[in-house]
Amino acid sequence: MKHDTLAALNDSQRRAAVAATPLLVIAGAGTGKTNTVAHRVAHLVREGADPHRLLLLTFSRRAAIELERRAARALRALINAGGNDPGIALPWAGTFHSVAARLLREYAERTGLASTFTIHDRGDSEDLMAVVRHESKIEVTAKRFPAAATCVAIYSRVVNAEASLGEVLRDRYPWCANWESELVALFAAYVAAKQSQQVLDFDDLLLYWSGMLRDAAIAREIGDRFDHVLVDEYQDTNRLQSTILRLLKPDGRGVTVVGDDAQAIYGFRAATVRNILDFPHHYTPPASVVALERNYRSTQPILDASNAVIAHAKERFTKNLAAVRAGGARPRLVTVSDETDQASFVAEEILAHRENAMALRCQAVLFRASSHSALLELELGRRNIPFVKFGGLKFLDASHIKDVLSLLRWVENPHGRLSGFRTLRMLAGVGPATAARLLDAVDAALDPVATMRSLRVPAAAASQWSALIDLYSTLRSGKAEWPGEMDALLAWYEPQLDRLYEDGAARLPDLTQLRRIAATYPSRERFLTELTLDPPAAAGGMADEPLLDEGYVTLSTIHSAKGQEWKSVHILNGVDGCIPSDMACGSDDEIEEERRLLYVAMTRARDHLAIIVPQRFYVQQQTAFGDRHVYASPSRFLTDLARAAFDHQTWPLATSCSRNVVAEPAPTIDLAAQIRSAWQQRIK
Repeated sequence: MKHDTLAALNDSQRRAAVAATPLLVIAGAGTGKTNTVAHRVAHLVREGADPHRLLLLTFSRRAAIELERRAARALRALINAGGNDPGIALPWAGTFHSVAARLLREYAERTGLASTFTIHDRGDSEDLMAVVRHESKIEVTAKRFPAAATCVAIYSRVVNAEASLGEVLRDRYPWCANWESELVALFAAYVAAKQSQQVLDFDDLLLYWSGMLRDAAIAREIGDRFDHVLVDEYQDTNRLQSTILRLLKPDGRGVTVVGDDAQAIYGFRAATVRNILDFPHHYTPPASVVALERNYRSTQPILDASNAVIAHAKERFTKNLAAVRAGGARPRLVTVSDETDQASFVAEEILAHRENAMALRCQAVLFRASSHSALLELELGRRNIPFVKFGGLKFLDASHIKDVLSLLRWVENPHGRLSGFRTLRMLAGVGPATAARLLDAVDAALDPVATMRSLRVPAAAASQWSALIDLYSTLRSGKAEWPGEMDALLAWYEPQLDRLYEDGAARLPDLTQLRRIAATYPSRERFLTELTLDPPAAAGGMADEPLLDEGYVTLSTIHSAKGQEWKSVHILNGVDGCIPSDMACGSDDEIEEERRLLYVAMTRARDHLAIIVPQRFYVQQQTAFGDRHVYASPSRFLTDLARAAFDHQTWPLATSCSRNVVAEPAPTIDLAAQIRSAWQQRIK
């Protein structure tokens, strides 16, 4: 009878919802993963598990909220509560980084951390690295030394991949290998600077959590407070996150991980597919494995093509997605002469779908790299087709947003020099030297506010300085309470906009949106922490949807499209050198990840899928060969097995070929080899 309450699930989902741990759920694309995990949570609670003793680790705050909402709905159905909603609060549902921040604050005294530590985002980390890099007085004029952003990337990979600096330099940054000893010293100084300022970066959150769990007493204490640990998107975890999970639950009791090895596409972030492939063998006896293969998203012809592409993967959990929905058109391989024709073809297809009652918001164009959509963006503009592109300036990277957040962070942590420096530099007449002098005084003071009132500032900044001190004092005292503190801050900051930025008026809506976001958090500390760990995707994405009759077409990199779906998907540049990217063919592992990337792109489509194959590209500004056309070969992932699952078409002739015969291409030259040769000429 117990299983009858899970009647909404198919057989595989039901097994996943009730199976014993340790458990690995291989959730293929579109197979109802979130619904399955929600029912598993609800089932555990129904069987007596305390929701406060469930640790649910996701990869975004939004995912945690959605899972909590669905689990509550599933629990209501399981206990047949009728109209009474029993509710289900999961206080320990969040991202790896947000949970780490909570635990580190809770155990701060026992681990030597200041409980008021603040968290640097990637931009802050690069700024601090630049300061430390400058102060280290490394000789950088005789030979190129890695820039601050590259140094942060190297440091981050060492931490998250649990690799030695030598390994990372050899495998990922070979041109930096001769600087290993200098980088060791630089990273030591960077760590010292963070610790002296009581700040942590993203990587520190996981590193310190891992370090805390290496203390047997603390590990036992934290492990015992959670009866169940569920990890979503496990294929996207890095080695450090896997280590944390194993330290938390060494025997695997209560551990469930969910993911899909075929969608592991974030190797550039130090994620490793090995975590999910090797998971069953981390425990004795091995973990149970349940595969979800019934796809509720795409039609079978699209799944046949997707299955054919991933079938050539060198190592994977075998599964073949089968559609619940019947019928559907076969996907298409469309050969066009060049990128200009590609843009024209896609624009015409979008309008044709629109005339057939498919709204623009139901259509997407995906590509490997952001630059691949340049000509298409121009063509859409010419045809008055609205679009939104994912991958632009992030909301928190906008200068005016960083101004406001820097002031809040400086109030939260007076020792945070980067935040204080940015705040002081907003004042008229305050240059770098004056800002540094003021920060030195505040940093050494027991009473920052009293010290600030005693300091002398340039005459041009006097009135603003007094107002800033009053604001700082109010925010430090907590008199305004949250989110009223944001009102006080914005009342001080908004008059500065026109002086700081030429387009100050245009930036005001972003500040209004930031105020709305702030109101959704219970405190300043939670706001700063959560917003830093789970930022909005882009400034444009924060605005209200344009008042259009049907929204807009989505343009997106494949990486940004993961987890999304559309009725129609066009994939640009299905050629070698683009998919796989010529910059990601250095090893078998990289090529396998590129194969998975194409698979992810294909499985975003519900009803219509087309991969566009330009026969040539116009390449500019290559000194070795000059401006010229180069010919391209179809992606190596479009094997004979995969091609058989597509209809083939040439454009602009618009003549369909035999289903399994490719249109005869123009004579081809290896584009990837030409690009490599050009770079070699530059190096010489």
